[in-house]
Order: sequence, then structure tokens, then C-alpha cells
Amino acid sequence: MQGKIVQLLYNAQDYVSGQQMSESLGVSRQAVNKAVKSLRDKGFKIKSVTRKGYKLESFPKYLCEEAINCYLSTKFIGRNIKVLESVGSTNDYLRKLADDGAEAGTVVLAREQTSGKGRLGREWLSSKDNGIALSLLLRPELSPREVSSITPLTGLAMCRAINDFCMLDSRIKWPNDIIVGKKKLVGILTEMSAEFDMVDYTVTGIGINVGQTVFPSEISHKATSILLETGRHIDQNKFIAAVLNYLEQELIINHYSLGGQAVADYQKLCATIGRQVTFSRGKRNICGMAVSVNNSGELDVMLSNGTIATVNSGEVTVQGIY
Repeated sequence: MQGKIVQLLYNAQDYVSGQQMSESLGVSRQAVNKAVKSLRDKGFKIKSVTRKGYKLESFPKYLCEEAINCYLSTKFIGRNIKVLESVGSTNDYLRKLADDGAEAGTVVLAREQTSGKGRLGREWLSSKDNGIALSLLLRPELSPREVSSITPLTGLAMCRAINDFCMLDSRIKWPNDIIVGKKKLVGILTEMSAEFDMVDYTVTGIGINVGQTVFPSEISHKATSILLETGRHIDQNKFIAAVLNYLEQELIINHYSLGGQAVADYQKLCATIGRQVTFSRGKRNICGMAVSVNNSGELDVMLSNGTIATVNSGEVTVQGIY
């Protein structure tokens, strides 16, 4: 009910009487008063005036479901959303929900993540309200091989959201990082549960550096945040709604496939293309020029002998970035 009250007040942009809310929601005036008190306790500024009713003046500064929902224009992504105060890993938390039958489009967010996961078993930590940890559940009708398009489509959506909302020139560092300049702003990790030749579900985790001004010494040379790049604090709820809106647009319009236009758009935003890269094959390190990304999200690298090597996983070092 709290979410419906916030939506009513947000849409009205003016005072709404307790009686109007009571009748609209089919609950008692006492229930409305109690819900308003709970919302105020959460950080919502709601003004009340006798004979006029209630007016929403501002949302909490931190992440909350009710505020995000006011800005959403999606059909299913984020329509079931849960914001946690703190969690070990949003991916692990959402995978448990998925195993229990959570619907596609479910999103879990955390104000703090204490044991998040990056690629290759690395740790991804989010200090409270400075970093955003987001995980998205999908149940696409895909084979395990076709899931490889979800991460690049997510990267494309993240770039669009960041560039539009924050007015930054973010780029994709293949395969799963978003950078500004030469520093990392976002990390993406997609995991899946599958049986035989069909995917049961995927969980895509997105870690976003938002308000950090200092990073651990081992990553300070290659990490940045929205605050460092823009010099201002963003409205996190409005920003996450923009992210979810772009995610649905890229994933659904492209049918979870990195086809024609999506590949072209991805390559325009991919900072890896046109740079010298180094990757591993067995015990050998191989160098070449990254020339394109194919429909499977793999990186095509031209070697010194003119042949093309396709890289689909593993660690890739990009000259001039990290």
C-alpha cells in the first residue's frame, strides 16, 4: 500500500486528502495515516495540512522501491523490485529467489554489498550508499550458448543510461566493464542456471561506482565514480529507473540477441576496438589488434600474420586502458 500512496501523491503533484486516498485504495483513513507515517520514517518528506490532505515534497536520498517505481516506464523489468539495506551478494540473493520461482524481471538492489562477485572470482564491494549493486533475473527461451548476448546488451544499456542521465562519455571495455576515460565505472557479471539445452534463468549483476571519492590503493589507478566524473551527487532512484528502462529496451527490442543494429551500436561504444590487446591461449600470451565484436559477443582480434582469432572468454588486457 505504501507504494500506491507514493504513486498517488507523485502523480497528483499537489495535496490529496486522506479521504480520497482511503476511497481510492479501499482502506480506512487510519490505514492511510499509518502508511504515511511509515513512509516518513523511511525518509519521504510528506507535508500534511488540515482540510487539504497530504503532499509529497521529496523522496529519500537513498535507494527505495517506491521512489524507483515512480520513474519506471518498463513493462516487466523492475516491476517486482526489492531494495536491501545490506547483503553479501545481490546475485546470490536473487538466485535463491529464482530457485523459489521468482518471476522474470525481478530486480534486487542493495545499498551495501559485502561479498559481491566480479569476473574470474574477483571481489566487488559496494560501500553503503556510495556504490549500487543491482541484479536482474531473466527467464529467456535461449540455449546456454545464446546467453552470451545478455552481457553485451546489458553493457549497451548501461552506456546509454549513463551517457543520457549523467551526461558522460562512457564506453564499453570488452567484455563486461563500462569505463569513463581509462577508468572503470561499472562491472557486469551474468550467471545462469540451465538444464540440457535450455536455460532456466539468468541473473545479471551490475556493480556501479556512484559516490566514491577514494578507492583501495590496488585499484585507485583504474577506478572512478559518477561523483568523481561529474562533480555532483545524482538522484540514485531516478538513475536506477533510467537503467532499468534502458535494459528493457535493449534486451526486449533485440530479443536477447546481439543482432544487426545492436552489434553496430555496441561497436560504436566499444573502447576495445582499434586497440592492441593481449589474451591467453593455453600457456601463451597472444597480442593483436581488436577489430570487431561478432553476433555472439565474441572479440575478433587480428594477429600479426593477418589471421583473425576469436576470443570468447578469459582475461584480456587492452593497451592504454588496463
